[in-house]
Amino acid sequence: MQKTNKTNELIDTSVKTYIYALGGLNEVGKNTYCIEHGNNIIIIDAGVKFPESEFPGVDYVIPDYSYLIKNRARIKALFITHGHEDHIGGIPFLLQSIDIPIIYASRLSAGLIKHKLEETGLESRINIVEIDSTKTIKIGPITVEFFATTHSIPDSYGLIIETPNGRIVTTGDFKVDLTPLGQDIDFYKITQTASKGVTLYMADSTNAEVPGYSKSERDVAISLNDIFKDATGRIIIATFASNVHRIQQIIENAVKHNRKILVFGRSMENAIATGRKLGYIKCPDNYLFDMETAKVSAYQNLNEILILCTGSQGEPMAALSRIANNTHKVIKIIPGDTVIFSSNPIPGNLSPVNKVINMLSKNGAEVIVNSALYSIHTSGHAQREELKLMLKLFSPKYFMPIHGEYRMLKLHADMAVGMNVVKKENTFVLSNGDMLVMSNGVVTRGKKIDADAVYIDGKDITGIESAVITDRKILSNDGLIAVVVPIDAKTNTLLKQPSIVSRGFIFLKERGDLLIEAEKVVYSALIRLMKNKVTFSHIKKVIRESVSKFVYAKTNRQPIIIPVILNKRED
Repeated sequence: MQKTNKTNELIDTSVKTYIYALGGLNEVGKNTYCIEHGNNIIIIDAGVKFPESEFPGVDYVIPDYSYLIKNRARIKALFITHGHEDHIGGIPFLLQSIDIPIIYASRLSAGLIKHKLEETGLESRINIVEIDSTKTIKIGPITVEFFATTHSIPDSYGLIIETPNGRIVTTGDFKVDLTPLGQDIDFYKITQTASKGVTLYMADSTNAEVPGYSKSERDVAISLNDIFKDATGRIIIATFASNVHRIQQIIENAVKHNRKILVFGRSMENAIATGRKLGYIKCPDNYLFDMETAKVSAYQNLNEILILCTGSQGEPMAALSRIANNTHKVIKIIPGDTVIFSSNPIPGNLSPVNKVINMLSKNGAEVIVNSALYSIHTSGHAQREELKLMLKLFSPKYFMPIHGEYRMLKLHADMAVGMNVVKKENTFVLSNGDMLVMSNGVVTRGKKIDADAVYIDGKDITGIESAVITDRKILSNDGLIAVVVPIDAKTNTLLKQPSIVSRGFIFLKERGDLLIEAEKVVYSALIRLMKNKVTFSHIKKVIRESVSKFVYAKTNRQPIIIPVILNKRED
């Protein structure tokens, strides 16, 4: 079947359009969405997710790119909505697997991506083209346009994607801020698009459970000014390095109150350097200092110092955590310091954040967090009333909530139905890997593809097996027991009673009687076993089972059991 598009070109609607997420559904992070039509696949964002505390030794979580690797010949472009890590952090890992012909990104997003690729030695692998709301990109039968949005980072855009089977709109991250620090949300282009009809709407769901409207970023500036005015000692502020608007406000307050700015944390230093280079962050040169300058400066007047650092999420190796733990090379907490958390803990980070707050308080700092008393943070994501406004404006035929945990997606979908904007059967609360099929204006569920999480230790895309993650969790919680068994394989005899060594397992270390008893248990089990000829694997199995059963019965713990067999050597 053929029809004509707005430029009177013949288009084939017998080819279906497929929409799916490899990341970003039932989670906050690793946003990676794909639209596929015939011989063309475009990717929208390529983010990472930061692991929660129960994933020891994991630096990042990325999507499984297996499907894209199998279909690499059809991948035509990567489009970036904005420059936050959960939307661009996966690009270096993606490029280790796939050659992306071109990346389309706004000016700031492009600058951040280039810096990221330079750090990983991948800058020569990619062509980045800057876009704005005036640009139209054509990829085969797919046309992509952009509309400006407001978010906590400048140069954020939503996408309008024309396919032969219908029009798709995806918002990226957004909020409705009528007094923004940066660009306004482009209501004109939104209403223009809506008047043509939107087949499928994909929208940010992060704050779908938060009532009302989000605060304006300008409200934060007022609270920061009040704190700066009253502080008598040093001010230490931790915020997201990617929150360029917030960093600019902090710098403006520092200059206004005559405080020199010391910057700590590699990501913060990089963000400020990139922001200043591209003109998004403005600061007089004589106000900014780095770590080397800090080492040789006495700074007698503490009320003339501002320390801007990473660590607002309690990350163990971030600058603020090291300051709190007295392990930072330069900065130590001084009684009278005011420490400001200009952020809210993201899901899973409340415990480490509270730990840092308590350490700072014990060391004599006054700690200020976002609260009804101090409005020092606002979300960059739309709350319920803003989400309703966008749903009403676009009035789509079908709706797929994105960027959120399951309850957020479900609440967003229910909202659309409750407003009578979308029929219940036309909403899709999906999981990563679930496909939608769009054919001649009708959207239905399709097949499921692999879209598991890949756990990254370091910068190599080689993921950590789930079994390794499990072992690390056990080691972290319950420790390790090594059972050393000397045998003579030739005569099938046990030469000595086994000896046990434990690490991180306090029960055996503190109670010698348990250790002796455990050695006797495994000795008895092996004596019974070795009455007959056995293999090394059989011996190891019996060691694991006997020790594990004994230890769990006595301590209710399940440490990792490592059998070590010492076979007698022939002289």
